[in-house]
Amino acid sequence: MAVRTLINGFPRIGENRELKKVLENYWAHKAAFDDVEKTAAALRGKHWRLQKDAGIDFISSNDFSLYDGMLDTIVMLNAIPERFVGIADKNERYFAMARGNGKAAAMEMTKWFNTNYHFIVPELRDDMVFQLEPKKIISEYREAKAMGVTTKINLIGPLTFLELSKTKDGNDSFTYLHKIMPVYKQLLEEIAKLDESVYVQFDEPGFVKNPSGRMLSLLRESYQELAAVSGGVKIIVTSYFEHSLEATKLLCDTPIWGIGLDFVYGRRNLEELERAASKHIVAGVVDGRNIWRNDISASLELLERINKTVPRERIVVSTSCSLLHSPYSVKNESESAIKKYLAFACEKVEEVSLLAKLFSSGGLSEAEKSLVAENKGNVLSGSNPPLIKNGPAGDNPSGKKARDGTYRERSAIQRDRLNLPLLPATTIGSFPQTPELRKARSDYRKGGISGADYEKELKKYIDHCVAFQEEIGLDVLVHGEPERNDMVEYFGELLEGFHFTKNGWVQSYGSRCVKPPVISGDVSRPEPMTVKWIRYAQSKTKKPMKGMLTGPVTILNWSFVRNDIPRSTVAMQIALALSGEVADLQKAGITIIQVDEAAFREGYPLRKENIGEYEQWALEAFRLAVSTADASTQIHTHMCYSEFNDIIKTIEAMDADVLTVETARSGNKLLNVFKETAYQNEIGPGVYDIHSPRIPSVAEFREQIAARLEVVDEKQMWVNPDCGLKTRSWEEVRPALKNMVEAARSIRGEILHAADMP
Repeated sequence: MAVRTLINGFPRIGENRELKKVLENYWAHKAAFDDVEKTAAALRGKHWRLQKDAGIDFISSNDFSLYDGMLDTIVMLNAIPERFVGIADKNERYFAMARGNGKAAAMEMTKWFNTNYHFIVPELRDDMVFQLEPKKIISEYREAKAMGVTTKINLIGPLTFLELSKTKDGNDSFTYLHKIMPVYKQLLEEIAKLDESVYVQFDEPGFVKNPSGRMLSLLRESYQELAAVSGGVKIIVTSYFEHSLEATKLLCDTPIWGIGLDFVYGRRNLEELERAASKHIVAGVVDGRNIWRNDISASLELLERINKTVPRERIVVSTSCSLLHSPYSVKNESESAIKKYLAFACEKVEEVSLLAKLFSSGGLSEAEKSLVAENKGNVLSGSNPPLIKNGPAGDNPSGKKARDGTYRERSAIQRDRLNLPLLPATTIGSFPQTPELRKARSDYRKGGISGADYEKELKKYIDHCVAFQEEIGLDVLVHGEPERNDMVEYFGELLEGFHFTKNGWVQSYGSRCVKPPVISGDVSRPEPMTVKWIRYAQSKTKKPMKGMLTGPVTILNWSFVRNDIPRSTVAMQIALALSGEVADLQKAGITIIQVDEAAFREGYPLRKENIGEYEQWALEAFRLAVSTADASTQIHTHMCYSEFNDIIKTIEAMDADVLTVETARSGNKLLNVFKETAYQNEIGPGVYDIHSPRIPSVAEFREQIAARLEVVDEKQMWVNPDCGLKTRSWEEVRPALKNMVEAARSIRGEILHAADMP
């Protein structure tokens, strides 16, 4: 009997980022919504055919989204925040919820578990009337069926949806379960009408995060109800990114058809298989998150272990999670030393199919085993490139592992040196990357312009950035980062040990895509990476110019990393390289250096029992990276889209002089912990949501700043945007920053005036 195959979900942005391009043209009023729909339909059809041709049995529909799957679920449930209800046009409303509009701020956005994908956070309130909007789900199933592809329908499960929601009334979000369950049941009744038998995959990754007693108490009852819906609906409940032992025990007692488990990042899932043997087990054995070829022999051994307790006919071979987190295809890559070791989404589909065939036939033959051993990089091979030596990455310039002195000691020295005003205003780093700038970079790389001409363009851009910042009155300036394509890729290109893909794009949010580098060798710094440009920018102003670096943990977490050596080893190599850059910036007279750790929180293990080890080496890496900074050099770091309650002690231990964080969409919710723990260092809570095209007024900025001052002491607080400005346009940035500075100055004046009053 042939073992069946399943793909949890497929990338939707397109082989050549077709969806990104048409969406951005639509938002810029250069394309009609019909163009968006045509592009989306073409991509869906292409992806369904690709999987069908590879012999995949369970192909997903409703894994495609124009912006985000959680946002689609919000629409499906009619969980529309009140400020958007009055927008009659559904398409306009959909994108306004994600991006904001002239009247309403966008919904909050945060990271999808421990990935770099961002989802829209549902906002629930007591007077919300939930009702079914099934059009997208039903139409996509029929669309695929018309092409000869019978799909399983992907849905975000009700418990994960609620766990990731926030409530306006302060209630436990699970109190809304009784309100949304009738909608889910009604949806299944509609789905049951589609075919004699329809498979529905409920994604419940919330089960892997040490699920609360409250969640577990609702789990069995919820899936007993859903599985009891009449008709031929067969339910698969899927979790991923870790093990879900607690949930699996309970799901075994429900009449669902199958349980999807991640055996790549959740090996402990093997422990509950005897109890789950009566269910179909969707075995995630092909890594959906990394880009190395599957180790076929190891995966077959793992499938055989599963088969010891689960009958072979009940095992479905699958990816560990959705392939949303993988680039499209290796076939688009240039020849390189490591290309034969890579597997992107299309190749992972082939690996799932191959594994199922081999598992059905009893595994590898002796000849195939020999092929694996002799031909590394063949489709039957899973070996990583033998490039990392794990040797030292260079000499530590200071011989230290952390900075000298306490924050109190350093801050007194820095105040005297920098002489900054109350509520100093700054930005996070980048400024808009204009079409002209991108063209100059492209022309230079293609040999169309000389290095000297390219440098002239960069200096002209820096001159403009500095002049603009001086004009509006920012207190600490940045050079705008015109030389940088991406905050990780730029450094990877200048460090040894990195490989760069040509088309390895992965969706981060909406139309925003990133191209993570591949760390394939020992990391070291041949020469200074940023000093030339920061020194030039500083020569154009008397105000402090920030040196801008990406931190070691963020470079690690936003790269595809070797999976055959400890991540901590790579992190320390990157940190050591960055410590040399900090020393060189300091020698060049730079008094403020920002070492961004935007992805520090993102890398946290999902299970509490694994957090301590990660925190230890991640903290050591950051402290090593800034260990060369003198007490008089002010070190900033930046974190975005994070919950800080459970990591506040680690943030304190990082001991950055100034921490900037994203808060424009979330308000003071993220900041309360800093007040409750009496956080001593300085903090810049974002007051400008740079992920939205909205231009806040001076009054709005005043409200944002005043709100932050309710939880942050005025002597600690900085005023800044949420994140870098490279994805915005100058037409948006100029007035927004001008308004931000004006608001900061007016509140500063009011505080100082009040202090002078008798």
